[in-house]
Amino acid sequence: MKLSGLFHGILVIVFVMSYTSLTSALTNFNVLNFGAKPNGVTDSTDGFLKAWDAACGSADSSFIYVPKGRYLVGAMAFKGQCKSPQIIIRIDGTIVAPLDYGVLGKSENWISFQGVTGVSITGAGAFDAKGPSLWTCKASNSNSCPSGATTLRFTNSNNVKIHGITSLNSQMFHIAINGCRNVHIQGVKIIAAGNSPNTDGIHVQLSTDVEIFSSTIKTGDDCISIGPGTKNLWIERVTCGPGHGISIGSLAKDLKEEGVQNVTVKNTTFSNTQNGLRIKSWARPSTGFVEGVRFTDSVMRNVQNPIVIDQNYCPHNENCPGQISGVKIKDITYTDIRGTSSTPIAIKFNCSAENPCTEVKLQNVNLTYLNKAAQSFCSNVVGKAFDLVQPNGCLEIMG
Repeated sequence: MKLSGLFHGILVIVFVMSYTSLTSALTNFNVLNFGAKPNGVTDSTDGFLKAWDAACGSADSSFIYVPKGRYLVGAMAFKGQCKSPQIIIRIDGTIVAPLDYGVLGKSENWISFQGVTGVSITGAGAFDAKGPSLWTCKASNSNSCPSGATTLRFTNSNNVKIHGITSLNSQMFHIAINGCRNVHIQGVKIIAAGNSPNTDGIHVQLSTDVEIFSSTIKTGDDCISIGPGTKNLWIERVTCGPGHGISIGSLAKDLKEEGVQNVTVKNTTFSNTQNGLRIKSWARPSTGFVEGVRFTDSVMRNVQNPIVIDQNYCPHNENCPGQISGVKIKDITYTDIRGTSSTPIAIKFNCSAENPCTEVKLQNVNLTYLNKAAQSFCSNVVGKAFDLVQPNGCLEIMG
């Protein structure tokens, strides 16, 4: 999982070279040959599904090509198990959703992959979900608004790559990884308005061995949200803002819930976000836990809550359960975190009275507010501070 520096750069070059040589040896399926039209007006849903069926049914490794142009498509579900051992989908055009948000709004997903193995999505193309009209509906507090669709979802899939694509104006989540193993996301751009509701950039849950590299996320909710059952997640060189930061949780939605463990977040930048590095759980009983998290080398620029653990999470103070969080949080390390907070309290550890946060470590943390030292708030947390830590008012200071 620890791919970084020169080694990671070499790996990327090797992947590109092998990808280039592979495409010439693959069985090719151009969506234009299956009836898709690049005019942005003709419904091309059937053409994309037919191209998938042909590639999936091939005994050879397959290459689906989406040339430049605009392709209007509705909800599409691409399902395994495929005969083809590998399917590369190269998108150079823009896939656009219908203008009427209701067409997708009642679907859980716009484009979904279920039970697939060895699928790669790459290219300089984009998904444009046309989300603003649905966001406007939700902002009006109308009860008639549908929930909205996730733009791209992988479920119960293995050996997945998502490289270079852009996701614009998703109705709900942009990219969701659910029940997957061995997923590599790199060089993606995610763009939505800062006030767009529930438009998480990348959501990961019930998944193992997921890597997210070199991506830019501008959205109205969490840039990356990490749900229960996430293990061995590596995030590196991600820029976030606007958005709600990188969040583990919210947890404790259910009594029986899998834990989150072995998460590394490295070399990240947060600009004008609501939060920076956050762990959150509802105040209710749960079997969930968070363990083995490393937050390293992060820059905060005018962030409301740069470092926060909140086990009394309740947005807008509505329907708060008012109990005590059963989620156990331990072995959390913050190293080389620096920058500016837009509020006086830059570090907030609001942990559970019955399940205090333990083994929390701060090292080389320097956060300021209005060019002065920021403050910290700590409740039910046990840990240590090493070297320069500013602010610090609750952890044992070590030499």
